[in-house]
Amino acid sequence: QAYLSYSNIAALTHLGSKPGWDITKTLDNVRIWTHEEGAVLSFKVEMQVKVPSHIAFSLLSDFSLRQHWDRHFLTCKLLQTVSEEEKIYHVTSAPLTGHKPRDFVVLVSQRQPCRPQEPYMVAVRSVTLRTVPPSPEFCRSEILCAGFQIHSKSSSSCTVCYFNQVTSGVMPYLAANLTGSSKSIEDTALECIKFLE
Repeated sequence: QAYLSYSNIAALTHLGSKPGWDITKTLDNVRIWTHEEGAVLSFKVEMQVKVPSHIAFSLLSDFSLRQHWDRHFLTCKLLQTVSEEEKIYHVTSAPLTGHKPRDFVVLVSQRQPCRPQEPYMVAVRSVTLRTVPPSPEFCRSEILCAGFQIHSKSSSSCTVCYFNQVTSGVMPYLAANLTGSSKSIEDTALECIKFLE
């Protein structure tokens, strides 16, 4: 478990520091970037939020609050508190037309910065739990690496970056958005900002 949580945070740090991100969309307080590497597509959503970074961190690290702003989350159930900084959740998401609803078992790792210039981190990856085997009513999907980096800008504002490394399991949700107007990602980002503020 210690290795998993370390690699969860390390993977998010690595994804965030990769060179070669292309900006695809700029709004007033949201910017969307993509990064392609072989068959893996990653995206980054950068949001300017008018709340202190520690408040954004406490709201975003509590995954049970996620369905208040992310309509892709139907349910989110806490399965296990591994430690104060690590929790495992079972998440279900809305079905796409003609598909079964998807479900995920994820480890959420949170870290406060060690130094002032470092971001707060909330890293997410899929894990396997024997107590929650795949169920016939859902299509079990995998999150390789996702999460938030929260950078403090001032005592009352911060930049929240959401990252997701997209696998074919998550792709149907995003393909239409990224090729078209990336509307769903934008809408979710604006809902996130509204929720945090």
